Amino acid sequence: MREREAQGEMDRRIDEVRRWVGAARRIVALTGAGISTESGIADFRGPQGVWTRDPAAEKQATIQNYLADPEVRIASWRARLDHGAWGARPNAGHAALAELERDGRLHALITQNVDELHQIAGNSAACVIEVHGTIRKAMCWGCGARTPMSQVLERVRAGESDPACRDCGGILKSDTISFGQALVPEVIERALRVAGEADLLLAIGTTLQVYPVAGAVPIAARAGAKIVIVNAEPTAMDEHAHAVLRGRIGEILPALLAG
Repeated sequence: MREREAQGEMDRRIDEVRRWVGAARRIVALTGAGISTESGIADFRGPQGVWTRDPAAEKQATIQNYLADPEVRIASWRARLDHGAWGARPNAGHAALAELERDGRLHALITQNVDELHQIAGNSAACVIEVHGTIRKAMCWGCGARTPMSQVLERVRAGESDPACRDCGGILKSDTISFGQALVPEVIERALRVAGEADLLLAIGTTLQVYPVAGAVPIAARAGAKIVIVNAEPTAMDEHAHAVLRGRIGEILPALLAG
């Protein structure tokens, strides 16, 4: 009985949010690791997260350690070879957001993820705001040159344990934001600006604990946007939400965004 009542309440909430989505014209989505875990990419701090299972791996994500210690870089390159992004495919949640853009109602997609699954699903590069960068490119810490990550990984497979930049000999890393590394001001400025332009903000698969990006939620709320949070667990911003939906993103998002 309780399960049926809970499901009935969930169905009513989804119907209500679907009406909000239908009336919105400037929808902004903010996505975190939760949408990608359903594609098989482990998060960092969850029960089966990368750092939960291997606390030493967190050291690789600190820029000072990475730049100073060749052994940290060697371990990082080995880990990149086996990163879950290479075999992952977009799930139904990614597909629903791509369809929303094709409908002309997705104003912007802010993502904390570095896997580019949104673009693979069909979202345009112009729409996606990658606040933490992308693992699919490598960048040189010396000259700033960027190359496809696949090319550098081929060098690692061929025996280079710590490949250097072929332009200047500098240290290579993934084009992602590490601990201790500054965020790109223009990217953050754009992310917070579009949040203030939204008439509906969907926060999907994120605990909303990492700033400044988590600030997009109160910014959108102050601008009058409806706030909808879709996440498996409670978030730091639930109090700002007009609706909080718990469950699998790949099931809830298609139901919310269906035309």
